[in-house]
Amino acid sequence: MKDISEHNHMLTLRPIRRFYHAAAVLASTDSHASAIVASNETPGTLSNQIHNLKPLDKPALEKLKAERDPEKLFNLFNANAHNKLVIENRFAFEDTISRLAGAQRFDYIEQLLEDQKTLPQGRREGFIVRIIMLYGRAGMTENAIQTFYDMHLYGCRRTVKSFNAALTVLTQTRDLVAIESFLSEVPEKFGIEVDIFSVNIVVKALCDMGILDKAYLFMVVMEKAGIRPDVFTYTTLISAFYKINRGEIGNGIWNLMVRKRCFPNLATFNVRVQYLVNGRRAWQANSVMALMQNIGIKPDEVTYNLVIKGFCQARYLEMAKRVYSALHGNGYKPNVKIYQTMIHYLLKGGEFDLAYTMCKDCMNRNWFPNVDTIYTLLDGLKKSKQVDKAIFIMRLARRRVPPFSPKQLSRLQLIFSDS
Repeated sequence: MKDISEHNHMLTLRPIRRFYHAAAVLASTDSHASAIVASNETPGTLSNQIHNLKPLDKPALEKLKAERDPEKLFNLFNANAHNKLVIENRFAFEDTISRLAGAQRFDYIEQLLEDQKTLPQGRREGFIVRIIMLYGRAGMTENAIQTFYDMHLYGCRRTVKSFNAALTVLTQTRDLVAIESFLSEVPEKFGIEVDIFSVNIVVKALCDMGILDKAYLFMVVMEKAGIRPDVFTYTTLISAFYKINRGEIGNGIWNLMVRKRCFPNLATFNVRVQYLVNGRRAWQANSVMALMQNIGIKPDEVTYNLVIKGFCQARYLEMAKRVYSALHGNGYKPNVKIYQTMIHYLLKGGEFDLAYTMCKDCMNRNWFPNVDTIYTLLDGLKKSKQVDKAIFIMRLARRRVPPFSPKQLSRLQLIFSDS
């Protein structure tokens, strides 16, 4: 990490000092950490803070969902601006804004959301957080940030929750100057105590922007200010360094995390397994999965799928099958990715019987391999004198919903042309 101090675009120390001086020294954030790690997505965490949303009555929901004309959709939603069953329904709100944004009707979005601010719900911070995030999803960043600045006009108190919502939207712009300015000025101006969520939003944004050394430095500086990194912070950094194949730094951050008594969780281990599989180190990935089980962290479907993929790529099909059996033995059902991975490599290895069984199982669940994979299976079954099995697979292919195209089905049918 020796190049950190030399980065040309480093956040200046003066704004950083102002940022963390504006924040109180926070106590341990273990409870906050578990909440953000559980979602593994900061915007999702913010959205989940809106509780007790009432279901929209079915007829109105159906009307909103079915309406395709942007003007009629806007009028329909606006007509229900005072209907709590409408405005408190997150799905109806988000779906309406999403479709208006898709139609490029940002004027309608602005009118709809600005009107909502003036209503009684505009005095609730949770509701304003939703407005900020909706503006962000529509790509209307200026409106989102202005909403945060104007909260006092609606009689709504600002806290770190609305600050983090605005910060999340701002980071989507990847405008480093704007992000730095917001961090350095806003907490002090409004007396907001930043928290670990704030730090994680910035760390993730910097990693997404490819400025990994600065992301690490930001974590270090904020820890000195009293905001202790959590497992999400470390996992974000480890993942980012692994993705650019700087495993020595990723491993160093892992060791630092453990020394700080912040222990890896399932997501952290999956990041490590992914890195090893990408590096064609299937046996090491399998060892990491065994370690997880030894320390009480139960592998999930992602872990199993990655290890199966690793063994398949390395042509250790017997090990792949053993891990596949362990998946069942631990109470998991294979997902579509596991089926696709196993079938692909079983066909490459000429193991048509097991490929047939897996293909039959997943097709019965309406999870279909692509046409090329099915064609390879049919061809292999035919050449191994198992035409009955090939016919059965073809029958399932014809039942696909949505159906394969006539051209695709004709190609598959060619397998049987000279039977």
